[in-house]
Amino acid sequence: MLDIIIVGGGPAGLSAAIAARQRNHSAIVISNDMSKSGLFKAPRVDNYPGLPGISGAQLLSELSSHAKDSGADLIIGKVSTILPSGNSFTVAYDTEILTAKSIILATGAAQTALFPGEEELLGRGVSYCTTCDGMLYRGKRVCVICLAPGAEDEADYLVSLDCDVIRITTQDVIINGDKKVISIIADGEEIACEGVFIIRQAIAPHLLLPGLETSDGYISINPSGETNITGVFAAGDCVGTPHQIAKAVGQGLVAALSASQHIKNQ
Repeated sequence: MLDIIIVGGGPAGLSAAIAARQRNHSAIVISNDMSKSGLFKAPRVDNYPGLPGISGAQLLSELSSHAKDSGADLIIGKVSTILPSGNSFTVAYDTEILTAKSIILATGAAQTALFPGEEELLGRGVSYCTTCDGMLYRGKRVCVICLAPGAEDEADYLVSLDCDVIRITTQDVIINGDKKVISIIADGEEIACEGVFIIRQAIAPHLLLPGLETSDGYISINPSGETNITGVFAAGDCVGTPHQIAKAVGQGLVAALSASQHIKNQ
């Protein structure tokens, strides 16, 4: 079991990884490819102290190298579900599962618009994780909404489980049902199904981790970076404005120190 899993490989997440390793904790960062981030594409960053004029790509490269050199592992992947399990957490990403004593969320500001019916039917037919929930739909018809690289592989995995898989590539989707999913409407066509797997690049934090408190779309934390869920901490743009690199780096440090203390207290 790992000590800390950090979700997000921007400045906050990488800062947290460095601080965690300085406290001699095992740490893994799971993140999308950094080249897809807005910071990576910034040609010039002038407001990070001591490094005026550095490009976003270079800054992320330096932070990543520092984290790796400190002993943190960096994984390119998409976290789909985080589930508390006693005094630990199970994290599903792509088709893999890891466990850790503590979680640091550094996902950046959520910019994902939800489909009608998605949040209401989450856990009642709507899922983001084929590895976690695929077996529940063996022999049943499911729709896979393919909005990210790797979605076809996840659809193929469901096929291997004997699911009747309908692949959806449009973003014009409505998910229907009362107590459970009964169908989706895609581009005006209704398709009966019992499950909907949504495979997108990013998932809003409160959907990743059921019960996580948010306010105005941001994760709620105290000054120590603690969320309302014991053992879960957050840092960076996902906790609110200002969206500044220096703030994210500082909050990542604080979250890692708090996670370290939590682990020592267990």
